[in-house]
Amino acid sequence: MFAKWGSLAYRRRWVVLIATVALAVVGGIWGLGVFDRLSQGGYEAPTSEAARANEVAQDAFGRQGGDVLVVYNTSEPTELQKITDQLAGLPTDAVLKVTPPIPAAEGGKSLVVITLRSGDSNTQIKQYEQFIDQLPVDGLESQVGGLVPTQKAISDMSASDLTKAEAVSLPIVLILLIVIFGGLVAASLPVIVGGLAIMGSLGVLHAVSLVADVNSFAVNVASLLGLGMAIDYGLFMVGRFREELAAGRNTPDAVRRTVMSAGRTVVFSATMLVIALAGLLLFPQGFLKSLSYGGMSAVAIAAVVSLTLLPALLAILGHRVDKLAMPWRKKKALSEDGWRRLACRVMKRPVLIALPIVLLLLALGSPFLGVKFGEVTEKVLPEGNPARVAAETINSDFAALSNSGLKIVVTGNPSQADVQEFIGEVSAVPGVGDAQLGAEPANGVWLINAGLDQDPLSDESKQALRDVRALAGPGDDVLVGGSTAMVSDSLDAIGEMLPWMILLLVGATFVLMFLAFGSVLLPIKAVVMSALSLSATFGVLVWVFQDGHGASLLGVTPAPLESGIVVLMAAVVFGLSTDYEVFLLSRMVEARGRGASTEEAVSAGLAKTGRVITAAALLLIVVTGAFAFSQITMMRFVGVGMILALALDATVVRMLLVPAVMRMLGDAAWWAPGPLRRIQERIAIHEEAPDDEKVPQHA
Repeated sequence: MFAKWGSLAYRRRWVVLIATVALAVVGGIWGLGVFDRLSQGGYEAPTSEAARANEVAQDAFGRQGGDVLVVYNTSEPTELQKITDQLAGLPTDAVLKVTPPIPAAEGGKSLVVITLRSGDSNTQIKQYEQFIDQLPVDGLESQVGGLVPTQKAISDMSASDLTKAEAVSLPIVLILLIVIFGGLVAASLPVIVGGLAIMGSLGVLHAVSLVADVNSFAVNVASLLGLGMAIDYGLFMVGRFREELAAGRNTPDAVRRTVMSAGRTVVFSATMLVIALAGLLLFPQGFLKSLSYGGMSAVAIAAVVSLTLLPALLAILGHRVDKLAMPWRKKKALSEDGWRRLACRVMKRPVLIALPIVLLLLALGSPFLGVKFGEVTEKVLPEGNPARVAAETINSDFAALSNSGLKIVVTGNPSQADVQEFIGEVSAVPGVGDAQLGAEPANGVWLINAGLDQDPLSDESKQALRDVRALAGPGDDVLVGGSTAMVSDSLDAIGEMLPWMILLLVGATFVLMFLAFGSVLLPIKAVVMSALSLSATFGVLVWVFQDGHGASLLGVTPAPLESGIVVLMAAVVFGLSTDYEVFLLSRMVEARGRGASTEEAVSAGLAKTGRVITAAALLLIVVTGAFAFSQITMMRFVGVGMILALALDATVVRMLLVPAVMRMLGDAAWWAPGPLRRIQERIAIHEEAPDDEKVPQHA
């Protein structure tokens, strides 16, 4: 199938080229509309007790306050009246309710709580934008915070960071590609593919946003993976095409063989990564589903463009792909000899190499045993950001009115005496502050607000939540919500589905790698290698972002990790590590299929792919690493995490640990039961080697 497509792409090169570019450009132009439809919500589990508590309270009492919180530095009655008069003019189509200024217990400050009409985060931001300029009062200092201003700040910074990341990474990537390929024409091809992949993924996200909420971070993920994987796939395809030309083949045959070999591997790689990202769809949070949509569309489109546009361009260019070559163009043989020597040295002392590496990776991963998870709060914004400063002021001076604490909903029309007794029981729970009615009962529903003595996301607060939920309350049902409950329920939902995601990743890896390589042990080894790389990456991230070691150098505030981002990183890093494993093992299997010993196959595989894998990882580090300079802690977490994961995986794991383990496994690495082997031979999806490629011998 791939050989036929390669031949067709050559014969219809202009049609394929024009059609691919037109579809991507049109999709990208239309996809720009997604930026007006992005949301900042979706972090909660929609069927959790906390979510149901919020729904019942909203049905009974209407939308509660806290959308926009404004702190004014005054408590003088005349100035408070001035504030009330000015805010009375806020647009009624955007604002549902404005509370009179509430003086702080001390400090000469007052708080105004503004409730918006919409409950949709995207619409809320638009409503908030209608009256931002009406909030300041002449002669008074003010701070604007709350959920919606924080979401707007995150959204604005996210869009700005995305633009800056692309502006910084693309020129650097182009320079590196010129160095790697040794020519300007060849270097430009992966960048073209990357640009079209991003445009196409925007179109897909816009289409998704018409039927589901799309979180703004989905665009960042689509950009990151679309550009990164398109460049990687372009690197493999163009590199293989030049290899075929160097072997003396004409352009039609070189295009066909490139698609048949490297193209097949690209499809395998994209399939693995799409399956990994599809695992995010198992979770109920809309945030994770959004990231899955963005990631899957970007990776899939990057693969499609690589298999359509690239073969057409290569067919048109032919030997001109080496035009505008650099002086260092002819260094390939030396680089292969270097990688072959490295493999031979590793395999001479495999245990001495493998054992310290495994111990190092386990040591790096050990901080992850103490990981704590939290939610997206104002702390993801940089210090000094107005929305974050306002939130900190509200939490310190108006703790009882902040969004933290427990929101308890009692249904079934219980008596006032029973509710008051229950309030006393809640107040007596260790870790819970004063509990009090949050509103007059309506439709048989009572609302109770209970403060927490510790940070809302601390272990003490989570235990207090469990203790309150264990109380035998009055009425028909007692639902406990609030920020602590929302985070706790979200974590429970993730924990419930995480084993299924792991099963999906491990199962897909085993099945696909077995079909590709015909071995039972190689997929198991790949999963173990990926798990080691993943644990080491997360261990370092916990050590920095949660425990605070070096956090000041990165400009981040130590805090519990956002669980959704951790799950995303797990899927992406696992997929990429398996991706590099496939590129490395594919050449080993080729050599093995031609009768090479295990040692010869390993040295041949590393010689052929070592330079390519290192270059691919370096390029992806530049693309994803640009997000390490983001103003948003979550994106900085992703950027730093990707740098760590790629650096570890493409060097220590793939170049040292894998050859050492392969040497220790010996011929057993290629074993499979007879019936399974026959199934694999019928389906065989491994990359095909050039007929005249010789098996290199030990140096």
